[in-house]
Amino acid sequence: MGIGKKLDDSNAPGAAEQIATPIQESTAKSGVPARFETIKPLYRLGDLIVSGETRSSLLDFLAFKAHYDKVFDGWGLSETHKYHRQSSINFHGAPGTGKTTAAHAVAFEMEQDLILVSYAEIESKYVGETSKNLVALFDQAKNSGAIIFFDEADAILSRRVTNMSSSTDVSVNQTRSVLLTLMDQHRGMVIFATNFMENYDPAFIRRIISHIHFTLPDTDARRQLWAKFIPPKMPVEIDVEKLVSMSEGLSGAEISNCVIKSALSASRRARSAVSMEDFGRAIDEILAGKRANSGLKQRGSTTTERHVPEDYVREQIGDTRVKELMK
Repeated sequence: MGIGKKLDDSNAPGAAEQIATPIQESTAKSGVPARFETIKPLYRLGDLIVSGETRSSLLDFLAFKAHYDKVFDGWGLSETHKYHRQSSINFHGAPGTGKTTAAHAVAFEMEQDLILVSYAEIESKYVGETSKNLVALFDQAKNSGAIIFFDEADAILSRRVTNMSSSTDVSVNQTRSVLLTLMDQHRGMVIFATNFMENYDPAFIRRIISHIHFTLPDTDARRQLWAKFIPPKMPVEIDVEKLVSMSEGLSGAEISNCVIKSALSASRRARSAVSMEDFGRAIDEILAGKRANSGLKQRGSTTTERHVPEDYVREQIGDTRVKELMK
């Protein structure tokens, strides 16, 4: 859901790969901060197919941003909320519902570039370097004026460990504390996206000003998605409204997959057109997979909020940097 028309396709070779795998310059040795690629947004708001409720929430947030300087500078909130000027927004919901596309659309509407990053790209096997990479990321965003987009954000915003039994547990908690400090002082926008918001540490929840739920597509959205993903050149013998009804519970990405699976099935059988039978089998297969997956139970963990001393933050990012952040 939300997979829309790419902007400037002719000038953006490998654009799809850019979305899936942001590029990070690797370093040959420890101690060198990571660099992350800044890209132009590939989608605009008109390319995003989401439910009416989700679209309304996105429009509300964009309206908020339009009045941001007015209320902070003109109405004095910059004096009473001097450490609350960060613009963090969280997209949460099922996979394939348009969260990544929405991040691009928001950046396009705000006329800003994006830095796409996942936790795997900033994590380091060397103790302390993950924190340094975070500092480098926020510095890069500040200098370039780009929006930071954390995909699968629950990996880095997860709850801190209560019973620390290893150096890894300590490192995780320390990294979370450094990120909290950076978020408090950052003046730019940060977008988080997750399928598992329940894993977020409450300390991060409080620092995110808007949480937008990306629901599975409603009836109207499913109708638009089928129309979008079935190419005009594809020979079909279908009842669109029946497809809309049958696909309740599928995400936009899953509807896209249904079109591909149905077309391949019809072609393999040397059919002259893709039929409702082909689409029905594809839909049933995906729904069965979703039902099987929903039966899996995740292990829980005992967690709570823990704070790392300010001395540790100073050690990781330096006294000068801390003083700059606290100005």
